[in-house]
Amino acid sequence: MANHDRRKFIQQSSMLAGGILIRPGIQRFKDKSASDGLKIGLVGCGGRGTGAASQALMANPGNRLVAVGDVFSEQTENCVKQLSAIQELSKQIEVPSQKRYVGFDAYQKVIRECDLVLLATPPAFRPEHFEFAVQENKHVFLEKPLSCDGPGTQRILKTGKLASEKNLKVVVGLQNRYDPAHTEMVKRIQKGAIGDVLSSTCYYMKGGYELIPRASTTSELAFQIKNYHYFTWLWAGAPAGLQIHNADIVHWVKDSYPVSAQGLGGRAALEGPDSGDVFDHFYIEYTYPDGTRMHSQIRNIDRTLAKNGVWFTGTKGTANPHEGIKNHAGKLIWKFDEKDGGDSLQIEHDRLFDAIINNKPHNDTQRGAYSTLAAVMGRMGAHTGHLITWDDALNSDALLDRDITNWDQAPVRPDANGIYSYPKPGFPV
Repeated sequence: MANHDRRKFIQQSSMLAGGILIRPGIQRFKDKSASDGLKIGLVGCGGRGTGAASQALMANPGNRLVAVGDVFSEQTENCVKQLSAIQELSKQIEVPSQKRYVGFDAYQKVIRECDLVLLATPPAFRPEHFEFAVQENKHVFLEKPLSCDGPGTQRILKTGKLASEKNLKVVVGLQNRYDPAHTEMVKRIQKGAIGDVLSSTCYYMKGGYELIPRASTTSELAFQIKNYHYFTWLWAGAPAGLQIHNADIVHWVKDSYPVSAQGLGGRAALEGPDSGDVFDHFYIEYTYPDGTRMHSQIRNIDRTLAKNGVWFTGTKGTANPHEGIKNHAGKLIWKFDEKDGGDSLQIEHDRLFDAIINNKPHNDTQRGAYSTLAAVMGRMGAHTGHLITWDDALNSDALLDRDITNWDQAPVRPDANGIYSYPKPGFPV
């Protein structure tokens, strides 16, 4: 089972050379009026943001992309070029050069231009950008994770509460919550299909990330942002950047969040200059209020076993959204029919658009923030080698998120040999 990858959406769903979009569900447009369209802004113009913009535009033919922003000018240009090359979307792209904002304040300019903003930068910037968007009375799509630390989570929660008070709609990019297969599985588990849930295991095991050479960047901070998967302060680490998708489904099934976490991790493949400060593998054990455990295995190392998804074990059987529900004798009780499926990445944007146009309550902020904090708690447990509680994580004074205003503000720096300090269990972070 593979999670949908928003970064790959453009390549998978379109033939850019011919400008022909290939995707099911085009009839969705038939019942929607172009007059109901929204002005959409995008902050963070990499693959993830570009994919989110395409889905927001597909939610209605009247939606228009009117402004984009990034700290790198080439990102804004590439984003507009890719979207404009898709024939089905090309008429919805209204982003002249003067609306392609660049810089650390670009998000403010984009947000002021639109009705709905898509926030898709590395998560270190999410609390600041979300705060401003809600202050400006904008509906928001937030990519996950929502922050990198406890203080950032508290900031997100406060802003989410304000969004509800203002009747603003917020969707968080934890798309498995919108996936028909996951939805049906969760419903059946909660109705007792596998009995009492005894444990769950999540896997997010994949290859490593490309390293953009330092020589191709203009500053220390530019190097780190271009390689944000290598830096905890920017990415929040793999438990939040990757496994959050699967762990979020466990929280959904349990209708609760873990109270503590402890774990292992380290750097088996990452070494030498410019390799950042993140761990490339984790094992984390989470404990829920009822005493049950979630086991989380994460690895992003090339040439290793790839495995992705969430498995549940109960008193009567086991469950996985694609393998189905089985009893302990191995008999298949239920399996999702793929013809009843849909693209969860698109569904979440359809739901957001529907909530805005039809004024339906919709705010994912709290559950997105709580799933983020659970992931941060697990990362802290692995980094320190200690048991970390929910309150430890939420009230930690270890501030990773930063409100960056210029290129001289890189919060971590390498030594003279290009080596970054990274966490060692049993030692201070």
